[in-house]
Amino acid sequence: MIEVKDLTLTYPSGKGVFNLNFSVGEGKVMGYLGPNGAGKTTTIRALLGFMKQNSGSCKIDGLDCYKDAAKVKTLLGYIPGEIAFPGGMSCNDFLKYQCDLRKLRGTSRMKDLIERFELDTRGTIKRFSKGMKQKVGIITAFMHDPKVLVLDEPTSGLDPLMQNTFIELIMEEKKRGKTILMSSHMFDEVERTCDDVLIIKDGRIIAQSDIEVLKSTKRKGYIVQTPDGEALEHMGYAIEKLENSRYIVYVMGEEIDLFVKRLAKIRVTGLDIKAQNLEDIFLDLYGRGEN
Repeated sequence: MIEVKDLTLTYPSGKGVFNLNFSVGEGKVMGYLGPNGAGKTTTIRALLGFMKQNSGSCKIDGLDCYKDAAKVKTLLGYIPGEIAFPGGMSCNDFLKYQCDLRKLRGTSRMKDLIERFELDTRGTIKRFSKGMKQKVGIITAFMHDPKVLVLDEPTSGLDPLMQNTFIELIMEEKKRGKTILMSSHMFDEVERTCDDVLIIKDGRIIAQSDIEVLKSTKRKGYIVQTPDGEALEHMGYAIEKLENSRYIVYVMGEEIDLFVKRLAKIRVTGLDIKAQNLEDIFLDLYGRGEN
């Protein structure tokens, strides 16, 4: 449903995205990870037809994202990273305006989403909190039941309860066969919802993996308490120093046996396992910059 081939889009500054290649199949959720400025939003701008690429192509449901931008938008639900609403418009008027643009015949799905996200639609949007504005963006993106969803930091500003509600919505849409590309800093929602993950650094994809494969390759973290910190540091592992003679030692799965044997040669007064999540994997890969 989403197909990006050799996509390059640059700005006058020389920044942008370079030779991107990835695809998202029907009924799949792709997580798109990277810090601010890595190229996530630039990629999304190309997919929405907002900017023309220098070379390569990007297609949604076989349609060219730039040449067929109007047709592509009829298939899409979109949440921008920074949502801007018309000044002075009430929430009810804005939603009615969106219904008219989409030529929606019924509003039952919109009403279900309003209830689900507990949004009070009275009042002007400019007086809404960040979280309330984000809810309006979510409702607008999902209310016309699109085939494809492109979501840029979709839970920004939501409280934990509403973040869980959003994750439940994504899982439901996935079961219904929707195709979703989701840029996010919320690693928990990526782990819980995504089938595959892309990690981008300086405009280039540095890792692309099935989420389960990616999680299985993560380093193990061990919290070691020892008065022999210098000896521990000379073992050659990545180490993070804590207080009270405690260290976090990161060990790859195949090195655990050797690590335990080395550890037995020094005095250890405490040992624990550090839980690791997708964020730790991301920081490791981003630091190494390797595929």
